Amino acid sequence: MVKEYERNSRTMTNTLKNFPARLYKMTRAFYREVPSTVEAREFIDSLVNLLFLVRANKNMSLKEIELRWEQIQERFLKIITPLCASQECCCESLTERFFGEIPLIFTGLMQDAEMYDRCDPASYCKEEVILCYPGFYAMTIHRLAHVMHKLNIPILPRVVAEWAHSQTGIDIHPGATIGKRFYIDHGTGIVIGETCIIGDNVKIYQGVTLGATYVDKELKGVRRHPKIEDNVIIYAGSTILGGDTTIGHDTVIGGNVWLTESVPPNSRVYHRPEIVIKGAARPKREKVLK
Repeated sequence: MVKEYERNSRTMTNTLKNFPARLYKMTRAFYREVPSTVEAREFIDSLVNLLFLVRANKNMSLKEIELRWEQIQERFLKIITPLCASQECCCESLTERFFGEIPLIFTGLMQDAEMYDRCDPASYCKEEVILCYPGFYAMTIHRLAHVMHKLNIPILPRVVAEWAHSQTGIDIHPGATIGKRFYIDHGTGIVIGETCIIGDNVKIYQGVTLGATYVDKELKGVRRHPKIEDNVIIYAGSTILGGDTTIGHDTVIGGNVWLTESVPPNSRVYHRPEIVIKGAARPKREKVLK
């Protein structure tokens, strides 16, 4: 009994000692180059803090801003260079193209901040929107991650998007195409899929899902998420699924609606509230489309 215990103990000790070597071997054999989540998070928040100085240090001088701008570009180049090593691309060119998009993104985000301030009676100023609104932060990160996605930079767009998801509870795939003046109210629990297309002046509330009818690896590259046209409002808890589903412009989707079919423009879709008096027969539930 004692000998068996000693033998098992030696085996366990050898396993523990050899495990680092096994990890090293497995890592070398199976894992491609991936970005450090720590570096990616530090990079994206440094960039956001520079775009909106009120978040960190609003007293930076012009020279300090110019220096920080150059440093952030150098950090980005350092992050993407190993990721793109197996691809035929110029990382310096990718860096230039990414940062070349940022002035236009910044202009749009300032318009978003103005819209949040104008639409939400709880907002006192644009600074409050920039500092406090999870929807605004999530869209800031998404605009940046979407450019990375379009440039075919591997993995980094997802790492950045998931950082915003963890901070806000808003899950937007970097592949989703989202138009101007996109307004997210509250935001917690929102899911927007990779191939979703959203037009301009769209408002959505917490708990909304814009997803696929089902998940299958064979659907990779196929449009499987809905299209939301301009000026649509989608209230809390609604679920809209499917790549063939289009919500027409100027439509209002009420709370807790479930849709897997298209809706024409200028519609209202909602469920009638069900009021049941004790002892009375339950009325039939119905969906109303006008």
